[in-house]
Amino acid sequence: MISIFDLFKIGIGPSSSHTVGPMKAAEAFVTALDESQRSRLKRLQVTLLGSLAWTGRGHGTDKAVMLGLSGFSPESVVPDDADRHVGVIAATSKLILKDGTTVHFDPVQDIVFKFDGPTPVHPNTIRFAAFDQDSHELKAETWYSLGGGFVQREGEVSSAEFSSEVPFDYRSAAELIEMCDRSGLSIAQAVLANEAVFADEALVHDRLDRLVAVMFDCIDRGMRTDGELPGGLKVKRRAPSLHARLLMSETRNVRHSIAAMDYASLYAIAVNEENAAGGRVVTAPTNGAAGVIPAVLRYYTDHCEGTSKDGVRIFLLTSAAVGALCKMNASISGAEVGCQGEVGVACSMAAAGLAAALGGSCRQIENAAEIGMEHHLGMTCDPIGGLVQIPCIERNAFGAIKAINAASLALSGDGSHHVTLDQVIRTMRDTGADMQTKYKETSRGGLAVSVPDC
Repeated sequence: MISIFDLFKIGIGPSSSHTVGPMKAAEAFVTALDESQRSRLKRLQVTLLGSLAWTGRGHGTDKAVMLGLSGFSPESVVPDDADRHVGVIAATSKLILKDGTTVHFDPVQDIVFKFDGPTPVHPNTIRFAAFDQDSHELKAETWYSLGGGFVQREGEVSSAEFSSEVPFDYRSAAELIEMCDRSGLSIAQAVLANEAVFADEALVHDRLDRLVAVMFDCIDRGMRTDGELPGGLKVKRRAPSLHARLLMSETRNVRHSIAAMDYASLYAIAVNEENAAGGRVVTAPTNGAAGVIPAVLRYYTDHCEGTSKDGVRIFLLTSAAVGALCKMNASISGAEVGCQGEVGVACSMAAAGLAAALGGSCRQIENAAEIGMEHHLGMTCDPIGGLVQIPCIERNAFGAIKAINAASLALSGDGSHHVTLDQVIRTMRDTGADMQTKYKETSRGGLAVSVPDC
């Protein structure tokens, strides 16, 4: 099983697979060097392959690697200090490890973007090598960034898998619903029971509340921060002006659309503009799709009647069950299955969470998740310039609106429907397998080549 706190992780933008994952892998590599290797260490080299090579520069993978090698983690690094630290490394060609060890590191020479290297295991592959003063290799490892900040060292199982038995060991939505029927528990209660194997409920609730605080702070920060996003596309932040326009419309009592839905779009855009700028976000379940769940959750708290803190927790616990199913049985990596595995999964998770928070039954919740995922099938991942900006920012807004609509449709019925969540997750996996590589986070197809000078 997969923990909710592996699906929802506090980190920095712009990408969970290209920023968060490589930073975690780099930190783990240098941490694992033994005393003898550290005493002889003189140089480090990193090789990026597959999607990490093709869109690594736009996604800040080189920056993430340098931070990770320096001992920073995605949750602990201060976004405002990250660029300064990377600048010092580039200017001095020296990298200081967490224990104070100084090694030579020239980012131009020691971070290799290998575009033609094979990636038979996963399209997000990264290799690390440590050398002594005679260029003899002291240690080498290959890591895979699996999407959503999940990483795996070659030859090991994913770090997100539980090592202990849990009371609800479901592997499909059908199994989960059957377990809930038999136990009399809701989906959120079943997920909480699993988490309680590793931490008491009070701690789980505290960690959930912390995630919500970071999500909502990201929304608020995005709504008040103006300017141009980095990367060269000259994309201007829109969230502050959108927010001002909504406030003005309310003051004048002039409406051309539904205010709550406009706000949901605003919230998603605010988060993803922050993500594109390398700000603090919650991976939910990826950075590229980080705006959907916070936007729908804020829609719930600010625009729905009868909301509560318990409802917020139910939202996150339920959405995590859907995210875990998608990760176990398909993928949440844009480089593996396209954006259907990122914004599509986030939409499915958000739809389930909202339906649960609004009192939906297990079958209505499963129906909401299925609707959200079904209507993202086939969505490609084709970011212009390798940047998580176009079409990613607006795509999150549409994902949030679809999630709200999916929950509404599901709650209007009795939970019965023709297509199951398990079927649509399998379809997403198979569609991703059939999708051409150029449409899966390589920036070699779709909008990335149709609008090259945007």
